Amino acid sequence: MDADSNHPADDGAEEPRDTADAGAGDATRRPAQARAATLLRRPKLWLLPTVLTGLLALLLSLLYMGGIVNPNGHLRHLPIGLVNEDTGKPPPGQRQNVGTQVTAAIAANGTGGAASWRRLTRAQAQDQLSSGKIYGALVVPADFTDSLTALTTANATVRPTITVLTNPGVGSLGSSLAGRITTAAAQQTSVTIGKQLTSSPVTARADSTTRLLLADPVQVVTRIGHPIGAHSGLGLSAFYYTLLLVLAGFLGGNLISTGVDTALGYADNEIGPWHTRRPTVPISRTQTLLLKMVMTAGITVLTVSLVMLATVAILGMDATHLPLLWIYSYCASLAVGLGVQAINAAFGGIGQLVSMFVFIVLGLPSSGATVPLQAVPGFYRFLSVFEPMRQLSDGVRAILFFDARADAGLGRAWLMIGVGAVLALVFGFAMTRYYDRKGLDRLTPQPPPHPPHRAGRPAPSA
Repeated sequence: MDADSNHPADDGAEEPRDTADAGAGDATRRPAQARAATLLRRPKLWLLPTVLTGLLALLLSLLYMGGIVNPNGHLRHLPIGLVNEDTGKPPPGQRQNVGTQVTAAIAANGTGGAASWRRLTRAQAQDQLSSGKIYGALVVPADFTDSLTALTTANATVRPTITVLTNPGVGSLGSSLAGRITTAAAQQTSVTIGKQLTSSPVTARADSTTRLLLADPVQVVTRIGHPIGAHSGLGLSAFYYTLLLVLAGFLGGNLISTGVDTALGYADNEIGPWHTRRPTVPISRTQTLLLKMVMTAGITVLTVSLVMLATVAILGMDATHLPLLWIYSYCASLAVGLGVQAINAAFGGIGQLVSMFVFIVLGLPSSGATVPLQAVPGFYRFLSVFEPMRQLSDGVRAILFFDARADAGLGRAWLMIGVGAVLALVFGFAMTRYYDRKGLDRLTPQPPPHPPHRAGRPAPSA
């Protein structure tokens, strides 16, 4: 330490500075204090914070942006329904009606692998739209062949249509991607049919207006296949509500952990310029974890209730099955909170950073709630198998948009909540019991507190 730091700071009393006259007053002087300018010249002080902060910024950027920067480039096998209701007779010289030909061609082409076309009946398509299993559907109506045949005669009264059904409950981006794919397939179908009609000898003598109509004969109509409420954030309310549950569990768990450690004397309590440290309470790691988990279970009742009060009652978010939504929200947030306590107990000071990566950093881009999993890199699809946020968002979406159907993701969500809670309990208590058996106690010896003394009075012996 440099020369400046060797002079102890004065405590406010008039004291002589030479050793001969100082006497007992030196015992009351404050310890020598370092200066920031001196410490900033120490490379080792910079090393660890710089490396960790840089790595954190790099990882956050790669993980967050890597999941959303190129959804079109990563889009593969988006599930879309393909419905043929055409009941018309096949045109002369053909074995199948036009609707059958069109749907077979679309399914065979596959739009370059971007879509996974599912050949369904109208009832099956509606059922899968209502359970979030498909992102949209393309429907060829019953009179499609008859309407096309009538275009080449004087009896043409109705322009053929193909209907594009969207599903906003799966998220605005997913529904938009499906709508774009189905619309492009319908338009390509119209162009193909138009080439056949304009090259037919039957239409060779048609006037220019008729030939213009025949060149693009099919009208594409877009409709909502499974409507959701106006106060649903265009399908994003399920994601943001899930994020609230995860944040409530994550932040609440860390606050409870810090509060308990402070109350038991294992952490300092500093508010502004005031600093206190309570006497250390002798307690094992296992009993500390048990205390934190029980408190998490109790306090989560309040946090989840306030989340629902704010989102549903005050902000008016569209929500049904409110008792089920509350129970699900409580169990979901509690599972996250228990996981946070287990990780903190196992990893100590870096536990908050570890749990942040587990529940938030890796969970957001792999949730599939904003960008469909079919439009993210394979790494995120792998994470989605076990990352908590994906499991929780599927359950919330099923309750909010799909009538709380188990096959809409709610059944799997309940299962994964149970698995996550059990893993948190097993992992947390296994680690704390191991530490306790090894004698790795948290108890830190502390000197007894001394009453304040004035300068000139003898100081207590050490």
